[in-house]
Amino acid sequence: MRPAARRKANAVWLQVGDGARLELHHTPWWRHIRRDYRRFRVTGDPALRTIFLSQGLWAAAAYRLSRAAQAPRPLPLRRPLEILALLAQKLVEVLTGISLPVDCEIGEGLYIGHYGSIIVDPGARIGHNCSLAQNVTVGTAPGGPLRGAPVIGNRVFIGAHSVLVGAITVGDDAMICAGSVVNRSVPARAVMMGNPARVVSYDGSFDAVLYEGMESDPPRLASLDKLKSLNVGPA
Repeated sequence: MRPAARRKANAVWLQVGDGARLELHHTPWWRHIRRDYRRFRVTGDPALRTIFLSQGLWAAAAYRLSRAAQAPRPLPLRRPLEILALLAQKLVEVLTGISLPVDCEIGEGLYIGHYGSIIVDPGARIGHNCSLAQNVTVGTAPGGPLRGAPVIGNRVFIGAHSVLVGAITVGDDAMICAGSVVNRSVPARAVMMGNPARVVSYDGSFDAVLYEGMESDPPRLASLDKLKSLNVGPA
């Protein structure tokens, strides 16, 4: 199966927590880069600082361009583009220490606030408007019942020095606290802490994941309503 077809086949997956099915919709690469860029601007950094000093944005842009280079094209054009994209991605990996393989699936609005030692497995799936801190590993389990890579929902915050491994699912609006080791599925809105990580609350990532339009974003509002229906609210 060709890479584009394989990615399309894997676009839909079951989300734990609220049990909703969702799809990583893919827009043109330049729109993905723009939405990633807007995640950085929400933090208040000036435009020039964001563009020239945000290594996380460089890594995200290289990933988006590499994905775009794999789009169906005549072979004489596709091969040079794939080679150029691969070289650009490897250069960015050397400069930033961030590895986002072209085969992993990442939704729009990716935010990587700090550079260094961020590894995402090619089989991983990461939803929209997620945040990765430094020294994060989203890895695969080579065997056993957890063989495979994580599937991470929307608006998930993954703290510094965290490790997520195996065929687990992380629910929407979950928060993985710094230094956590997660090797089991995480409910929506759960706050995970420790090694091995355990649920310490259901406050979610609502205060940690910021993006344009979040106050009126229907999925986020629905998740907040779910919190209220359980008589639990963000700290």
